[in-house]
Amino acid sequence: MISYLSGKIILKKDKFIILEVAGIGYKVFLSRQTLLTLSEIGENLKLFIYQNVKEEALDLYGFLNYEGLEFFEALMDIRGVGPKSALDISALGSLEKIKDRILKQDEKIFEGIPGIGSKKAMTIILELTGKIKMLGNKKGSKDEAEDALTQLGFSKQQARDALSKVSDSIKNPEERIKIALKHLGK
Repeated sequence: MISYLSGKIILKKDKFIILEVAGIGYKVFLSRQTLLTLSEIGENLKLFIYQNVKEEALDLYGFLNYEGLEFFEALMDIRGVGPKSALDISALGSLEKIKDRILKQDEKIFEGIPGIGSKKAMTIILELTGKIKMLGNKKGSKDEAEDALTQLGFSKQQARDALSKVSDSIKNPEERIKIALKHLGK
């Protein structure tokens, strides 16, 4: 799977660019917003890539940062949202702006995107609400043990409660997790 490309822009069109990497030209679809921020032809560019394999085609979708790719992949997990719609949605503005509007249940954010009506907009909002809080959140909490427990499926409150029962003298996150899991298992 292609996950990252770094090369020179040799062609720029309305919906895609051709990126030359080691003498090979890759057609990479980009959002309108990304295309507007791009350098001119001949400039170097680094992109995170989503490779969409279909029976009749192999398409590449590019993103300037990993958070954009994560958001696109979260959209692709929603039934009925294809790569073109996901790219249109990701072009609605900054990731923070989109996250904000989705968390506010603002279905009007999807107006003007072909194939997304009111019903599909609400489906997208409902499915993304839980996932979106984690997207782009590199920091998480300051407690590694708490982060690990939440990634295992426990709520933040459950993780905090279990960790509060662990002695303060234990500093190793792995030890803290083991002891907290014992409390959560009861």
